[in-house]
Amino acid sequence: MARDSKTTAARTPVTVKDATLNLLRGFGITKVFGNPGSTELPFLSDWPDDIDYVLGLQEASVIGMADGYAQATRNAAFVNLHSAAGVGNALGNIYTAHRNQTPMVITAGQQARSILPLQAFLYAERASEFPRPYVKYSVEPARAEDVPAAIARAYYVAMQPPCGPTFVSVPIDDWTHQAQPLEARHVSRELGPDPQAMQELVAALGTSKNPALIVGPGIDRANAVDLMVSVAEKTKAAVWVSPFSARCSFPELHPQFAGFLHASPAQLSDALREHDLVVVIGAPVFTFHVEGHAAIFDGDTTIFQITDDADSAAVAPIGTSIIATMKPALKLLLDLLPDTKRNVAKGRILPPPPAGADPIPIDYLLHTLSRAMPADAMLVEEAPSHRPAMQKYLPMRGANSFYTMSSGGLGHSLPASVGMALGYPDRRTVCLIGDGSAMYSIQALWTAAQRKLPLTIVVINNSGYGAMRSFSQVMQVRNVPGLDLPGLDFVKLAEGMGAHAIRVEKSSELAGAFAQSLQHPGVSLVEVIVDSAVPVLYGQKH
Repeated sequence: MARDSKTTAARTPVTVKDATLNLLRGFGITKVFGNPGSTELPFLSDWPDDIDYVLGLQEASVIGMADGYAQATRNAAFVNLHSAAGVGNALGNIYTAHRNQTPMVITAGQQARSILPLQAFLYAERASEFPRPYVKYSVEPARAEDVPAAIARAYYVAMQPPCGPTFVSVPIDDWTHQAQPLEARHVSRELGPDPQAMQELVAALGTSKNPALIVGPGIDRANAVDLMVSVAEKTKAAVWVSPFSARCSFPELHPQFAGFLHASPAQLSDALREHDLVVVIGAPVFTFHVEGHAAIFDGDTTIFQITDDADSAAVAPIGTSIIATMKPALKLLLDLLPDTKRNVAKGRILPPPPAGADPIPIDYLLHTLSRAMPADAMLVEEAPSHRPAMQKYLPMRGANSFYTMSSGGLGHSLPASVGMALGYPDRRTVCLIGDGSAMYSIQALWTAAQRKLPLTIVVINNSGYGAMRSFSQVMQVRNVPGLDLPGLDFVKLAEGMGAHAIRVEKSSELAGAFAQSLQHPGVSLVEVIVDSAVPVLYGQKH
């Protein structure tokens, strides 16, 4: 009798809104990120106490915060945007979430179904097509009662490797309609590797004289860094980081850590030319940024790839690709690998500590920050012109330590650091960002300040777009407008949004400023005025 009562209760219709909120609870989703508009008000009315609504002041920041939070929690973030206008504002960071392979369910309001044929104000025309191709699944359900099932499917698809954002457009009047309740289901996510292909990889490692392992962001996304270290130590191979890796998948002070591969075909090939076998794990083969001849693809080097992304496997120009998720692949590889008599590969040699000077050299800033950061801090970075210096003077510890954008599009990392701080409220998050990058999503500071999050933002102020200055030299173009950014005052901007802020112009003041900011009980911004010399990218000379 009790079971019959439970079954009857489970089948009792509820509103679309209640069915959706219950699904979120079943998925372990306790926060909704959004910026409200009129077409979302029925969803937001009488908001429940057990689900936290995280307000962002612009939709790109909303997506960025959700991205950082999803990466921290390894569960899909839930986002609510405002019709076509809000989705349009958010598209740049939706693209970044796609490239980051971040699980995310994005909902957006739509005008009432009855007035859609009249091209109503604030309606979205062909709403499900708007965010494509940068979402894995996109739909505007045909009926109101289909909305909960569409949101459930969007969650399962977003969470399935390779993860990514999904999209559901919901007409304003759907939320109050009746629908059948849905229970959250378990869908397995791990995919085991082909045993024969793994045996071939093990045989290649057994005969290789000088193998290299190329680690990519897929390893840290899968929480498999410890497994990767065990595989590296058993093979005794050199370990390199894939070009533009958005996460740290290997401890950068490990004795086998060889360094970072360039996004230049020629320089990448030159770095790997001594290796007779290259195994790329959790990354494409390879991500380039400038054109040139890639000698690595001429056939003298044997290449294997382990990836959970079938598209990445399909576009690899050479070698054997093994499609699998990281944990089962690395566990099997570790079990199959025999002991080797090879000598342990020698890692890179770090440069000596840099000296301070005025104006502040970027090398000295990064070295000082590295010494000041807590051991368990998370670094979220968007200072692309300074990445080569970071790799020398700000080594990362490995798992859950470093995050940046995979897309190359600015405006992600400041709000992502806010989401990261929401996901790790008991640890310090540090956002390292250029002055140009910071201005894309500066309003994310307000959300962080309102919530008193444990977040330090370090703004590297060189009064311009450093990466563009560098590329103008690489491409030998001159008199490019729009590269200088005079007159920005980040201390006033931060204080105006409720955050603590300090400006540093002398090397002697840097360590003290970092210590004060990192210990501040809430959000603190440090604006560092640095030497505006053009940074070196891809080995150009100037």
